[in-house]
Amino acid sequence: MLERLRIVLIGTSHPGNIGGAARAMLNMGLADLALVAPRCQVQCQESASRASGADALVASASVHETLEEAVADCSLVVGCSARSRNLPWPMITPRAFGATLADEARLPDARVAIVFGREDSGLSNEELQRCHRHVHIPTNPDFSSLNLAAAVQVLAYECRQAWLADQEAAGETPRAEDDQPFGIDWDSPLASHADLERLFEHLEKTLISVDFLDPEHPRQLMARLRRLYLRARPDSMEINILRGILSAMDKQVRLAQADTANRTS
Repeated sequence: MLERLRIVLIGTSHPGNIGGAARAMLNMGLADLALVAPRCQVQCQESASRASGADALVASASVHETLEEAVADCSLVVGCSARSRNLPWPMITPRAFGATLADEARLPDARVAIVFGREDSGLSNEELQRCHRHVHIPTNPDFSSLNLAAAVQVLAYECRQAWLADQEAAGETPRAEDDQPFGIDWDSPLASHADLERLFEHLEKTLISVDFLDPEHPRQLMARLRRLYLRARPDSMEINILRGILSAMDKQVRLAQADTANRTS
């Protein structure tokens, strides 16, 4: 289970925080670290010092330009945020998130990304809208600011506790329905983050073409549609069906445009 977890740090500005996060990860048995557009030197004396023996994890960290690249192969993306949002999004505590990991890890081709934002500003609204769920660490409301490495430690700890509980439970005889996360053997793997992003891009273009979405005044339409589909957790076949529907709509729009052009020529 732990090998399916990826910690993603966006726009980290201090190498010590990268090293501290690596140390927190290795303490709890996590080893997949991804960095998105870091604003500091990744491998240096400060990051090695703060890693305290986990500097190999810093050296092996993947570096990406965008969040989309870092989580493209992930089936579940969880964003860590301390800020409330105008548009409500599925929100859970670290403990509740950990409780879901065992079932999540049993899904075909499952990979989970836990995303942390910048030290000074956290995750942007756009980045949060690319996450299936948001996790909030219930700190003291009078002093809620957490160091980045400390936040990673909290989530990594809950992940390890979930893994230990699952290992202990594995010694027991499971009920038949426990073998399948949906109660039955599912016929398609969950859609990856890259699959979902291609769907959202296609959906937006189609909605514009049928005059349902005004790009000059989009309001929160795409954000709400993102929330809907991310909450639904569609599988790869369902994504193909939805994109097939959109392609059929695109075809009808082109035919209608061609017919109008012929009539006016």
